[in-house]
Amino acid sequence: MRNIFVTIGSWIRSVIDFFYPPFRKYMAIQFFRYGVSGVANVIFDWVLYFLVYHFVLHQQMLHLGIVTLSSHIGALFITFPVSFISGFLLQKYVTFSTSELRGRVQLFRYFIVLLANLVLNYLGLKLLVDTLRVFPTPAKMIVTIFTTLFSYFSQKKYTFKKIKPHTHQRA
Repeated sequence: MRNIFVTIGSWIRSVIDFFYPPFRKYMAIQFFRYGVSGVANVIFDWVLYFLVYHFVLHQQMLHLGIVTLSSHIGALFITFPVSFISGFLLQKYVTFSTSELRGRVQLFRYFIVLLANLVLNYLGLKLLVDTLRVFPTPAKMIVTIFTTLFSYFSQKKYTFKKIKPHTHQRA
């Protein structure tokens, strides 16, 4: 299964890299890959959120027994696992494919960063939708801008960081 992801990631990377030359002066290839794959995942997330909010939850409260979630928060919790998996695979096999950290370490760290993003999404949606009365889908888009910046730096410096070679000091 890993070989399939490596092959697909390599193909996606080639397609993204084809469009890179005009941006070469302005940004590093890794940032460009992050941007393109991230935007693709964000658009996927927005479409999925819209579909779940309108056609699965029908803008109704989500009753889970001991707790009831508003429809905009319910849609967030339903779509989160799907965009989590697609985002991890894109980052691991397209953007940060040279990281030598073990896959399960990357997955755990990615999960930690995404949990922080989930909290930021929750707080942002509560503020924008419940307090400021912004419509849910545009509110989700606004919150995504902030979480994207947080995510890039966290993924680069923490989740998919490159392992520095150990230097041996002589006594």
